[in-house]
Order: sequence, then structure tokens, then C-alpha cells
Amino acid sequence: MGLIKAFTSSTSKVLGDEFKEYVSCPTMDKDTLLVRGEVHHGEGNKNPSEGIITNGSAIMVPESTAMMIVENGKILEFSAEAGTYTFDSGSEPSIFTGGFGKGIIESIKKIGSRTSFGGQTAQDQRVYYVNLRAITGNKFGSPQPKKITDDKYGMLEVTFFGEYAIKVDDPAVLVENVIGSNASDVVTFSSVLGDQFKTKFVEKLTQAITVVMRMHKIPFGDIGMYGNDISNEMNNLLQEDLVTKYGIKISDVAIGDINLTDESMKRVNKIDDATIFSDSKLQSGLMAEASAEALKNAASNDSGAMMGFMGMNMAGNAGANLMGAVGNNGEVEKEEREVPTPGSLFTKNEDVELPKKKEETEEKEETPKTEVKEEKVGPKFCPECGTPTNGGNFCVNCGYKLK
Repeated sequence: MGLIKAFTSSTSKVLGDEFKEYVSCPTMDKDTLLVRGEVHHGEGNKNPSEGIITNGSAIMVPESTAMMIVENGKILEFSAEAGTYTFDSGSEPSIFTGGFGKGIIESIKKIGSRTSFGGQTAQDQRVYYVNLRAITGNKFGSPQPKKITDDKYGMLEVTFFGEYAIKVDDPAVLVENVIGSNASDVVTFSSVLGDQFKTKFVEKLTQAITVVMRMHKIPFGDIGMYGNDISNEMNNLLQEDLVTKYGIKISDVAIGDINLTDESMKRVNKIDDATIFSDSKLQSGLMAEASAEALKNAASNDSGAMMGFMGMNMAGNAGANLMGAVGNNGEVEKEEREVPTPGSLFTKNEDVELPKKKEETEEKEETPKTEVKEEKVGPKFCPECGTPTNGGNFCVNCGYKLK
């Protein structure tokens, strides 16, 4: 059995005249996952057989859908490429994979004929269409606060709400597990994944939010910007419950809002205040803002601007001491050392003896000291008569002793 692309008009009259049957896809609602195709018998088929796709029948495949011919629960044909095909029961199966590649072929081989339609005739052929569009607008919300772990604030309790979108990732798996022995003409997303899944979704989403926050090191307030990362993590957490079982994946998660409980809000405010007072830059900003506000209030003081400014100065000194104490918190104590007075290094001090070089000290220690006798020198003129002495001991004129 195989499919052959047919190039013909898509109007029902032409198809009815040219083919014995033609199969079309009914209108799918927003919530529809898959639907059974409608079989229209042409004028040339006077004795149609229900549940049998006649050789030479036409099958139409709309955009964004996957078509499967299922016989007694076994997938015979598959096409994810839009167009009109002719069913040839004598040819080999021809799988038009569309964008699924070889993965869909492996899924069909793996499924084989493990499922069957309960209570049906021995020969039952049906055409099913799977919706490949993203099904959006699926709302979620946390009825009770959920706990998430924030790197900065620790364990927090939050409530959140938003919407998510799902998309069929493997149509063969969906048909196998949803149709199976309970063949149905229409299968909706809500019928497959009801209220029980919504509860599980919120639980897994709480885990996914924590994982993404740790991965990117972001606070809980920025989690709304990481929808794709949350979607990927959700698919990992829901692998067994959604992907493997139904062939469906979470394509997008949009968190509308995330709010803290009152107790968690107090915790966040307390940690933020502690962070501000431990950061010197934030301290400066707070002091500047407080000073500007103080100047404004002082100028309009009821007791006069002077009293206001005096009070502001007192408060400013107290605040500066407090900020200084906070800034020194946690610093390693340093050894005290004498700090010279500015300018003292260049002040002349006669009482202070400068250190001598080692060479000068050794030289003086090695050189023996020699006593030098002082010779008395007489006057150049005689004190009695005023005659030049010429270096003698007595005056040559009057005989006065000079030395």
C-alpha cells in the first residue's frame, strides 16, 4: 500500500467524478489533537464499503497536519506534506515525513501492530489527521504557595500564573497511545490531559523555575524572561508523563506574574536592607539622599533655619560614625604604627644626631688619635709702645715681654 501524489483540482465535484472516494480533514477546533478523516463517496462508487479505503481513492492533507492511514491499529501510511494523494493498495508504503525526518519512520516501525481496534471488524481502515499547530492559551496557576530556592534570598514561597503551549512532536506515538483499542473520531487536548495533568504541571513548573534560576544565577523576579529555558526543562521533567507517553512537548511557557507571600516579602526586604548597609557605595548614596532631605527640612524648621542646621550637623556626625563602624565591620585588624606629623620629616632639629655611615665609623675607630698642642701666638704690636713685634717674644723697642 502506498501514496502517490495526485495533481488535480481540490473541488469536491471533480474529486467525486474522478475518484471512488476522497478523504478530507474536518475543521479542527483550537483544542483538537487529532480527528478522523471524512470519507466522501464519489458518483462512480455505487456500492461503497464502510471502513475500507478503496484502491484509487484520493486523500487530501491540509497544511500543518499529519495524515495517517491506520488498519486495525497498525499505521500503514503517513504524510506530513500538504497536498492531494492517490491511495494505491498494490504498491509499497511511501512515507512522506515532512519535517519529521527518519524519526517518524522509526516510530512507525517500532509501534508495528501492537494495538488494535476493540469490537471492530477484521478489516478496518481509517484515516486520521493530527494537528501539528501549537495549541496555545492553556492557563495554569498555583492555588497554593509554592517553594522555590533563590541563591540570594534562600527558600521563598511564591504564587504564579500564566499560559503554556503544547505541540505534537511524534504523531505516531500519539495515535498509538490515544486511539489504541478505544478508537474515537475526535480527541482533544483536555480529554487526554485533564485536571490531573494541570496539577502535575504546576508541580513540575516549580522545579523548572528553581533549576533555571540556579542555571543562570538570576533572582526570581527575572524568571519571566527565560520562557524557552523553562520549556526545555519542563520537557525533561515531563518526559515520561508527556513526551514518551503521548508524543507531545511543551513548546512555550509564559509566566504572567510571580508574587511573594507576605512572609517571604519580609524576608526579602530584610536581606535587601542588610545588603545596602554592607556596601560602601550604597551607603554613600543613602547618605547623599538623606543629606539633601535634611537640608530641605532644616531650611523650613519652625525654630529657625539655624537650629535646623545645628540639629542636622549633630545627626550627620552620628550617622557618619555609624556608617564608619559598619564599613569597618569584618576588616582584618592592622598593627598600629606611628604616623609622622605632616611636615615633620623636613623640620630642622639640632638635638638629633644623624646616623653615621658604617665606613666613617670604622675609619675613625682604626685611626689613632694624636694630641695637638696649642701654641700661643703673641700680639702683632707691642701693647706698651706700639712697635711691630715681628713675631718675637720681647718688644725690640722697649723690651716688653709679649708671650
